[in-house]
Amino acid sequence: MEEAPVVIAPTITKLPGAVGAVVVTGSHGGIYPGQLAVAAGVRAVVFHDAGIGRDEAGVASLALLERVGIAAAAVSHLSARVGDADDMMARGRISRANAAAAALGVRAGLACATAAKRLRAAPLRRERLEASEERRSVTRPEGAVRPLVLIDSASMVDPLGDRGAVVVTGSHGGLVGGDPARALGVQAFGAAYNDAGIGIDRAGIGRLPALDTRGIAALTVAAASARIGDARSTFEDGIISAVNVTASRCGAHIGERARSVLLAWTRRQEPG
Repeated sequence: MEEAPVVIAPTITKLPGAVGAVVVTGSHGGIYPGQLAVAAGVRAVVFHDAGIGRDEAGVASLALLERVGIAAAAVSHLSARVGDADDMMARGRISRANAAAAALGVRAGLACATAAKRLRAAPLRRERLEASEERRSVTRPEGAVRPLVLIDSASMVDPLGDRGAVVVTGSHGGLVGGDPARALGVQAFGAAYNDAGIGIDRAGIGRLPALDTRGIAALTVAAASARIGDARSTFEDGIISAVNVTASRCGAHIGERARSVLLAWTRRQEPG
């Protein structure tokens, strides 16, 4: 029997040809990425732990996949850049593994590349989960001149409808595949992300300078303060951990609650 392939994917939201494969993805290990992994028919998967964070949201999918018998693990944010699966394979170290992965010898401290090799021996289980609970909502708060868009994944952005909006995501603030062009799929007024623990090379805030070049105010909230993958938590719970120059000019400061800043942005006419 042929060995299962290993698929390297910067984001699990774009995952062609993954049926029966071991997937190493730069996406965080929250619930929604776990659901996408199951839907794609993966044999096993390695996520980024995104700093683990509030309520251990950064690795929540490991238990989800365990329930359907799929081996899953996560790489430490201190060992490899979030959003960069190639870096995970080059220097990533495992921080968490579910029981199905542990049974194949995947454990904390193991090199990601070695873990991926061991996971090729995982049995293929074709399972189905309930429909995703990933959310998108658009509101216009009192006094706002622009909409407030809450999306659990940055992949849900509307490149036309969200122009000029304040976009609050549950996604990590790292550059997907290291590509500045993928920092945000719309010319928004402002954007908010989870900092994924910031991590090695300060990768968890990599989108911020890229968005500065486009005049988009951008901030991250601390992973310890808000659940990654949950835009409502970014908005309601998040404490600002980093801002770009444009955001600073628009009144955002580290240590503030994100909610008050983001609401102020909906009432602001133009970037600073």
